[in-house]
Amino acid sequence: MLYRRLGRLGQMGSVVMYGAAALSRVTQEEADASLDHAVAHGVNHIDTAASYGEAELRIGDWLRRRREAGTLPSLILATKTGEREESKAWDQIQRSLERLRVQRFDLIQLHAVGDLAELDRATGPGGALAAAQRARAGGLVSWIGITGHGHEAPSVHLEALRRFDFDAVLTPYNFVLASHSPYRRAFDELAASCQSRGVALRAIKAIARGRWAEGAEHRYTTWYEPLDEQQEIDRAVWYALSRTDIAALAGPGDVRLLPKVIDAVERYQGLAPHQQEAILATAGRYASPFGAF
Repeated sequence: MLYRRLGRLGQMGSVVMYGAAALSRVTQEEADASLDHAVAHGVNHIDTAASYGEAELRIGDWLRRRREAGTLPSLILATKTGEREESKAWDQIQRSLERLRVQRFDLIQLHAVGDLAELDRATGPGGALAAAQRARAGGLVSWIGITGHGHEAPSVHLEALRRFDFDAVLTPYNFVLASHSPYRRAFDELAASCQSRGVALRAIKAIARGRWAEGAEHRYTTWYEPLDEQQEIDRAVWYALSRTDIAALAGPGDVRLLPKVIDAVERYQGLAPHQQEAILATAGRYASPFGAF
């Protein structure tokens, strides 16, 4: 496993985060097997959310049994609140602690903040940010982050950093998005700000192929169509990791795909500029998971 420093968090995190959306609709046995596989391969960063179905419950039961057996590794545990009002976000944070069976977690994130209207709601007076700050002041969490989807996410998250000193950002990035010059410029500006502030920049949708075609069979539990051939996953993961300012990639939302992402990371040896350009040149075969630019 490859590890990178998570900015001011001061921890070395696996470049593969366990994306717990994959656990939203699986059995406990399936969740246990997937989590066991991940930690056996050095994954030490679990990223879940209150809205990911049964994921927090599945993780909580796994954590409990690992803890009781004395086999719980050192982990970075992150969750998210999608609420926008302080009181509702506070209640959701309390519920997440109960579901995860922990007294505290490392990172609480404002979830799915992908446009300025959502940012205004979450960070304004009486917004969810106040609940996150309250949780940190009370020792329930150590750090506060922000996440979001969509083509506006990098610019919205840059504005978020102007409004509040977030510790972590989770925003979309892959070679298809990077091939679109305006998106790439926005991401570059966000990355530079994160670097200067010591903010942990992490990426989602690294192996997205595009949206599911209308009427197509959804072969995976991801809301977007993912890359699923190992060679394609290798190229997508390696391209994203070629940016050393990205600290980690969120694993895909399907337990069957995570081992392929881990395998790609374990074989990663860096990409020369001409290799990165060759991958970019194939972007026209795919599409953004968020639709047309």
